[in-house]
Amino acid sequence: MQPVSEPHGPVSPDASPDALARRVADAMRRGEGPTNLLGLSLDDVGDGHARVSLTLDARMLNGLGGAHGGILFLLADNAFAYACNSRNAATVAQACSISFLAPGRNGERVTAEARRAGEAGRSGVYDVRVTGEEDRLIAIFQGLSRALGGPVIDPVTGAFIHG
Repeated sequence: MQPVSEPHGPVSPDASPDALARRVADAMRRGEGPTNLLGLSLDDVGDGHARVSLTLDARMLNGLGGAHGGILFLLADNAFAYACNSRNAATVAQACSISFLAPGRNGERVTAEARRAGEAGRSGVYDVRVTGEEDRLIAIFQGLSRALGGPVIDPVTGAFIHG
């Protein structure tokens, strides 16, 4: 894969952890199909955390009229990915689980908020809450990450290099 230049210019060595997390997430988003296909919005990202949202529509519902579990998993997984890659260390999911607690509704804005819960060596654990409007809890996702080694973006030029 060819490097993609960073739209915001080089990454300064003295950039804040949250600014670095934003640049990494922006680089990752440019190569993601589901982000554009489903209209996922990156609402916030910083060191060890991320918030992603989307508005449910009829294409995203299951046969009983609630949000399809795969859509909710994808939303949570995206927040997890941005949170665990936020330090510019290429990281993937090693294991994930999700518990569905309430249905998402057609037309509802749903949000997944990921936070680093702990880490040891190359592994990390992230908790993700998926909520609907008025902070109604829809699902809880937990992800176990594994750092691959190497950066997501070039720390000098900001170009996407992992892929």
